[in-house]
Amino acid sequence: MHRVVPWMLSASKFVAALSLALTGAAALAQSWPSKPITLIVPFPPGGTTDVLARSLAEQLGPALGQTVVVENKPGAGATLGADLVAKARPDGYTLLMGAVHHTIASSVYRRLPYDFQRDLAPVSTVAMVPNVLVVQAGSPARTVAELVTLAKAAKPEFSFGSNGNGTAQHLIGTQFQNMTGTTLLHIPYKGSGPLTTDLLGGQVTMSFDTITPVLPHIKAGKLRALAVTTGKRSAALPEVPTLNEAGLTGFDLGTWFGVLAPVATPREVMSRLSTEVINVIKSPTFKKRMEEIGAEPIGNTPEQMAQQIRADVERYAALVKKANVVIE
Repeated sequence: MHRVVPWMLSASKFVAALSLALTGAAALAQSWPSKPITLIVPFPPGGTTDVLARSLAEQLGPALGQTVVVENKPGAGATLGADLVAKARPDGYTLLMGAVHHTIASSVYRRLPYDFQRDLAPVSTVAMVPNVLVVQAGSPARTVAELVTLAKAAKPEFSFGSNGNGTAQHLIGTQFQNMTGTTLLHIPYKGSGPLTTDLLGGQVTMSFDTITPVLPHIKAGKLRALAVTTGKRSAALPEVPTLNEAGLTGFDLGTWFGVLAPVATPREVMSRLSTEVINVIKSPTFKKRMEEIGAEPIGNTPEQMAQQIRADVERYAALVKKANVVIE
């Protein structure tokens, strides 16, 4: 007769609980997704974030066997949408199409209701899109140097639009002023759609938006591209110089976009999601679509995206401090 001692009973209970947990996790991975997934875009329709989200959703839905619904939740420089996802149930059914804006917001806003690195888990970076300095086609400025000269003499001051306070466009515009000695009036919008409309209508002088929403208007001759903001030229606008080439030595700022989920989303779900998202990004169909909109597909791992986020938070914190961009 064997005598069962307490520690043996505890060990057996632990093994049973562990086995049950592993079985449950495996079942969850197999059953997910069992209903439509919502991909939150923190900007209005028409901008790069929205275009990328819909391009991704179109292929990701069939890959997962469920519809991926794109839902626009604009406001507060993309932080409202991020907060919504950060506080959503961590079950893999609510995702965020995040962007570099969120790493900037971590330093620009004195108070945020969420922590971008603590509350959201990276899935994969979808694409990198250069920003481009554009003016109306009728503007007398045909080069960056001419624009700077005109801006310094302008009464009233020239204006530039952005996707909102604390976004990449805001920081790029601020950096541009600091490096050129100009003073520009910053006009924040909720997204690229309304910004581009006002730029075409002459309500703002210029913008530093991503290439995607302005590329059709550049090709149609309605807007003039003066320079891209990244360190290398864009394949979509190969004839347009970089700001570095135009005399702003070292200027190298662009915009990346990627998928994130609430941080407590089960590991098995995150693994499946990451695999399918990366497969879509690497597909010929998606690459062709990215080429059409001036984007460079990335498709990195969650760990690589997390490293990218950490580096950008540190990098932009230094730029934000130097530019003295603070939002209460």
